[in-house]
Amino acid sequence: MTQTQFVTADAIRSAFSQAMSDMYRTEVPAYGTLLELVAEVNDQTLEATPGLRDRLAASEGLERISDERHGAIRLGTAEELATIRRIFAVMGMFPVGYYDLTVANVPVHSTAFRPISADALSINPFRVFTSLLRLDLLKDAELRDLAGEVLASRRIFTQEAMDLTAKAEAEGGLDKADAARFVQAVLETFRWHDRALVSAEVYHRLHDAHRLIADVVSFRGPHINHLTPRTLDIDRVQEGMPAKGIAPKAVVEGPPTRTCPIFLRQTSFKALEEVVSFHDGAGSWTAGSHTARFGEIEQRGAALTPKGRALYDSLLNTARGRCRPAGDGSNADEYRATLAETFTAFPDDWEEMRKEGLAYFSYRLTDAGAATRLESFDLEAALAEGLITCDALVYEDFLPVSAAGIFQSNLGDDESQAFEASPNQKTFEEALGAEVLDMFEHYAGLESASIERCERQLTGR
Repeated sequence: MTQTQFVTADAIRSAFSQAMSDMYRTEVPAYGTLLELVAEVNDQTLEATPGLRDRLAASEGLERISDERHGAIRLGTAEELATIRRIFAVMGMFPVGYYDLTVANVPVHSTAFRPISADALSINPFRVFTSLLRLDLLKDAELRDLAGEVLASRRIFTQEAMDLTAKAEAEGGLDKADAARFVQAVLETFRWHDRALVSAEVYHRLHDAHRLIADVVSFRGPHINHLTPRTLDIDRVQEGMPAKGIAPKAVVEGPPTRTCPIFLRQTSFKALEEVVSFHDGAGSWTAGSHTARFGEIEQRGAALTPKGRALYDSLLNTARGRCRPAGDGSNADEYRATLAETFTAFPDDWEEMRKEGLAYFSYRLTDAGAATRLESFDLEAALAEGLITCDALVYEDFLPVSAAGIFQSNLGDDESQAFEASPNQKTFEEALGAEVLDMFEHYAGLESASIERCERQLTGR
């Protein structure tokens, strides 16, 4: 078999992303309503904002906006995490960043599997925020051992998915027929199963320790708990959800509304209460309910440098110190006002952000630059002369505070055990079987590569 017979990883990822979206739309009809609302808002935003369409077409490609999705899953064991890494690699998705969600009393740590090259992102930027449960943080030793036994007994991947993953690894890819089988086989891991692996009594013990523990341990697989489309105006989506019969969470997570968006803003509709069945060990089932799956929307902005991230974190902490958003939305207006006032200290101008080194940018030649040859190269001079222009690099990753905020808004904040912040990237990477990519180094590399490309084009060297 030759390489030319293989389906590209990008094509497999695109097919899987579409299959996932179709499945989730069937399982959670409100997700389909959300997609329709986001499409309406995006069309209206492009029409109302002169130049936005051209800027997006030049910097990202308009097609990726409507196709863009991210999902999230929660795994229970190191073996599951290492296996999902292998599966995502077949789709051209790699672990980027380490996130410790214990800072928000959520007993998991996480990474994001996603494409990393500019070309792959432009084809399909599908991402899966993947969390690993930290049973070591559970204080009840008996319950911890019981949960471990349940997780050790389950198999969340089909044999066909494992066989095809191994084949892709051994042969360097999959042909068209195998790629189609691979997508359907892996999709089974993410499918919703309404029959629990545990009794109602065990489920409630896990639930009382933390709702997320019950969600991870109690079921056959890590059902996709949300699938997120990208919007160009999250405030309009937030305002428009009630009219569509969708109740949004109280506030949008992340930075405030800005002329020059930064990082990531997210909102969601509240998790569904779904009918499930618990077994009693004697072959019969007891009806119950479980709350896990919800709908989420995101608006992406510029990727920030370490300096920009430090300023962002400082301002967010200051705002939350002055007014922490209540889960019931009772102080939502006060929080939004406090956030907006605090973030006036973060420049809301692309050129100022660039000069202060707060965000990463991608540089490209203008038409004038394409017709010019220089003896020597100076970036600032070429920018001033209009030979080069730049666009902020899109933040392709996640915010720990946003992720945890979404989790808490849907899981509740009445957990019986408090989890102390305890980041442990080394342990996570040992479970993963690989190191995660440092996102700051990655964005810096993309920026440097764009500058070097401009230099070669302008000097001919």
